[in-house]
Amino acid sequence: MSDVSVVVTNHNLGAYLPEAVESAWRERTRVIVVDDGSTEPGTDAVLDALPADVTVIRQENEGVAAARNRGIAAVDTDFVLVLDGDDRLAPGAVADLRAALEAETHLGYAYGSMAFFGAWSGVLRMPPFDPYRLLYRHTIGLSALARRAVFDDTGGFDPAFAGYEDWELWVNALAHGWTGRQVERVALEYRRHPGGSKLGRDRRRYRRTWRQLRRKHAALYARRRELARESSLGRADRMVHRAVWGPRPIPARLEAAVQRRLFAAGG
Repeated sequence: MSDVSVVVTNHNLGAYLPEAVESAWRERTRVIVVDDGSTEPGTDAVLDALPADVTVIRQENEGVAAARNRGIAAVDTDFVLVLDGDDRLAPGAVADLRAALEAETHLGYAYGSMAFFGAWSGVLRMPPFDPYRLLYRHTIGLSALARRAVFDDTGGFDPAFAGYEDWELWVNALAHGWTGRQVERVALEYRRHPGGSKLGRDRRRYRRTWRQLRRKHAALYARRRELARESSLGRADRMVHRAVWGPRPIPARLEAAVQRRLFAAGG
């Protein structure tokens, strides 16, 4: 699609990067790869071997938020999707997300569900768009297809929210009047690596991030009663949602145990 760009970010992911690029190339989009200071020789070789039609941008290691913003700044299309270098887009995803935005021109972005592969298997279904839910929990995911105007209005990903920069982006978009639409299909194939404790590391920063989010978007959070009227959640469900995902979220260890039971490959 000539009006869609996929920005693929990479840091030492040479073993997986060709799959990510191919999944975006298969959707007939413009592909921009931003290498965030890779140090592995094998990754350098993969970058050098990418097709000539793939734009490769190299920068010093500044983190994923800065890498995404660098790629988005190079975009000259109306629609943008960001993809981590070890994940893949599901076949046909871009066309379906693009159709949703074409049907409802007031929408800022469209998103689908996430299918795990690698160490986990199964599908994590993202809920329908709900502005009230979004105030307390990241319910959109990363690989939404967004209008370029969303990034122009918000300034893109904020590095100050490392680990939660995706969530902050969509809250920021809501503060600027942008809403989204869930599409009933798998859009992202998320590679789950064996081991790792990202959930635990991120959750330890959750309370600090929560305070940051409330401070940066104080005017939006002041409208939470108004947004509650737009929510599909009833009063009791909103109370439970706040209690589970508010300033004192459920422990990462408990959430990780539930996820392993649901998604562990072969489970």
